[in-house]
Amino acid sequence: MALRLSFHGGVRTVTGSRHLLEAAGRRVLVDAGLFQGLRELRRRNWQPTSFDPATLDHLLLTHTHIDHAGYLPRLVHDGYAGPVHCTPGTRDLAQLLLLDSAKIQEEDAAYANKKGYSKHKPALALYTTEHAEAALGLMRAVDYGAWLGLDDGLRARFLNAGHILGSAHVEVRATTGGREVVLLFSGDVGRYDMPLHPDPTPPPASDVLVLESTYGDRQHDDTPFLEQLRPPLLRCFGRGGVALIPSFAVGRSQLVTLLLRQAMEAGELPEVPIHIDSPMAVDATRVYSRHLNDENLDPELVGEGHGRLFPRNVHFHRSVEDSKRLNRMDGPRIIISSSGMLAGGRVLHHLRRILPNERNLVVLVGYQAPGTRGRQLLEGASTLRVHGENVPVRSDFLVVHGLSAHADRDGLLRWVRSAERPPRLVFVVHGEPEASLELERHLRREIGCETVVPRLEQGFDLDRLLGD
Repeated sequence: MALRLSFHGGVRTVTGSRHLLEAAGRRVLVDAGLFQGLRELRRRNWQPTSFDPATLDHLLLTHTHIDHAGYLPRLVHDGYAGPVHCTPGTRDLAQLLLLDSAKIQEEDAAYANKKGYSKHKPALALYTTEHAEAALGLMRAVDYGAWLGLDDGLRARFLNAGHILGSAHVEVRATTGGREVVLLFSGDVGRYDMPLHPDPTPPPASDVLVLESTYGDRQHDDTPFLEQLRPPLLRCFGRGGVALIPSFAVGRSQLVTLLLRQAMEAGELPEVPIHIDSPMAVDATRVYSRHLNDENLDPELVGEGHGRLFPRNVHFHRSVEDSKRLNRMDGPRIIISSSGMLAGGRVLHHLRRILPNERNLVVLVGYQAPGTRGRQLLEGASTLRVHGENVPVRSDFLVVHGLSAHADRDGLLRWVRSAERPPRLVFVVHGEPEASLELERHLRREIGCETVVPRLEQGFDLDRLLGD
């Protein structure tokens, strides 16, 4: 049986990761990501996949971020019924993320129908809570490092990626033509020397590496977080304003809150309440607290001597009523809410109140994909379209660099170099075209790898490419 790899998302874009491996007579999908950002990309979520989900035998999930896992309920809706293999942390977070994602899509569709601003009559959700629950029922947890038998001549294991709780590189070993081929799917590679998560595990020697390139064309700003944020925060607090931090619910919200609390405990920031207003972020924080002793979290966190990630002055808001009350509160205070790209969810209600007021501050702390409101702010928009209205941008605005949970170009190269030997062939994926092509050049020049930047729906005969 030929060894074949094809790419059905997450190529020349940072969303929709879906990589199909055909080996040992089995069809294995690595990740089931949702397309986000530009309308052209989002429309792909509604188009039938070029493979029949019912013919897949296994799904391997690197982690729970929407761009890697958010399409899973739709895949189940369209016929997938096999196991979804992942780490315990990924399974626990997925119980939150997929249900929250389904709820947001249902609510956004209902709100669009109520306000009449959708072009579709009626507006529909891509998938429902029922689909998400069905997908969760397929999840099977596997510990880091434990080999998972997928079939005769086909096995896989998860290695710590240092990106978010439960995140993993996926190593697959397939026997083809009397030899064993090692494939490694990087997932999202975490950063070195960051709080909350340990460094990514060095990659095993591999024949084929599928490598993300989100920041493949740039370096993170090493300016300390507090040095960037402290002056504008103090000005905002002095005016009695509210600082709104749109943040990814899983990973980024916990990291930002940890850094803010550490600064307040050290007296470097005044003691003001921090509000986490996102059901998924609230529950994700509790999941993080349950996993404080895991190898996927920084062991220094356990040294605080408590069973919670944030023991003091962090307030959690799950209900809609709580969120509405919070939206009426004056400052000084900090609100952390998702989504991090201002694509949807509760943060939009806060945004409508905070943007028009000069006392307030909006802080972006993560990557902003093209077509999102976050990217529009970065590009200097004077108004943002929120719930069918044009909201003026009058608040202060700040972009904090260096908090990404993704390795930058040098970090990715460092991770590849940390293997016992370089991979024979690297597919550069999960990045905008400039980022993928730039990283490809560095891999060729500095490490000597054969590289390919695949296109959407492109497939490759690995037996032929690898030769003897």
